[in-house]
Amino acid sequence: MTEPRTPPAPITPPDLIDTLMPRLVARARRLTGNPEEAEDLAQETALRLLQLQKDEADIDAPDRYAMVMLHNLVRARWRRQRPTEELSEGLLQTPPAAPARLACAELRSAIARLPRNQARLMVLVMQGESSPQALAERLRLPPGTVMSRLARARAALRRDMGLTRKASVVELM
Repeated sequence: MTEPRTPPAPITPPDLIDTLMPRLVARARRLTGNPEEAEDLAQETALRLLQLQKDEADIDAPDRYAMVMLHNLVRARWRRQRPTEELSEGLLQTPPAAPARLACAELRSAIARLPRNQARLMVLVMQGESSPQALAERLRLPPGTVMSRLARARAALRRDMGLTRKASVVELM
């Protein structure tokens, strides 16, 4: 017959701190990378835990509670130390949207002037379909036909909009 188990003796605050402090310091070092700051954070955590126990707070697992408290203290320091940049006159302005909107409107007009079969393909490309194979399947056309129509449509759009043969879409803006 086994003897009945006796519950473990409650951990008193000084014993808890003695066993918990090395773990708090080690965790704080991993979080901060700075030994001095880690010591400060571990001590602050221990003091807050002792104060809570003195105030008879009901904490089921003080060691886990202390680790969460330490992590929250580190995060609070990170937030306070976040570098800020002073606003300058240039940062207060946003680039105008009008040139981009005008370029898009001009492009839509140019697409509308394309032959119908080319315009249909370019509209699908504008809507996000960029795979010639997917376009061919969707329109039930041979992939070569789709490729040649796209090439002719792009060439016509460049001519219509006054762009060079190798011009990028960025040059519209």
